[in-house]
Amino acid sequence: MNEAAMVRVFLVDDHPHGREGMRDIVMSDDSFTVIGEAASGEEAIAALEKLEPDLVLMDINMPGMGGLEATLQLKQAKPSLKIVMVTVSDDITHLFEAIKRGAQGYLLKNLAPSAWLEYLRAISLDEAPMSKELAFRLLQEFSASKPKEIKKTASRAQVRYKDDAMITTPLTEREKEVLESVATGASNREIATELGLSEHTIKNHLKNILQKLHLDNRVQLTRYAFEQGMVE
Repeated sequence: MNEAAMVRVFLVDDHPHGREGMRDIVMSDDSFTVIGEAASGEEAIAALEKLEPDLVLMDINMPGMGGLEATLQLKQAKPSLKIVMVTVSDDITHLFEAIKRGAQGYLLKNLAPSAWLEYLRAISLDEAPMSKELAFRLLQEFSASKPKEIKKTASRAQVRYKDDAMITTPLTEREKEVLESVATGASNREIATELGLSEHTIKNHLKNILQKLHLDNRVQLTRYAFEQGMVE
């Protein structure tokens, strides 16, 4: 693969063996290249002021600044940066907190290398779905932020709240269908099957949706869908 086309990865873990394990997995696929490492959240923030990775693998539990706080600060500085949390625990509370701070996803350390690589490829292409449980928890969390009143814009299509209040969205009817499915945790393949379209077409719809809404990932799309009353 052309080096310029590789996904540039930065590793953060306070344990050398942890970083070595992540490095071995990532470097086993020529789609990725490791451009740097850090042993703490503080080191990661300092290093990433100069480096431009596409993807950060972030250990969630570290002495000093942990992965959650480091993720929050990095996303504030570089909103387009993709961050995947790496953890030994599948505690939904920890993972939910990571997503709230801007992480695109999470990986368990005990997963097989092939599962890691499949997931990281999907994250890099903005294709990785959330679990159904996480999507549900996100909707619960965002329920309090549902807007009560949004002014109409003539150039935008309208969509109806469940209570028949009118809101506005720049999306087409097909794009709204795709977005509703994304918000339930569906994968591109599942959406394609449901709507009778190809996965390539779904990818194009998602790209257009993200551009129109000025959003970066599926988590933000889920929040938008709920705030706009598209899902319950």
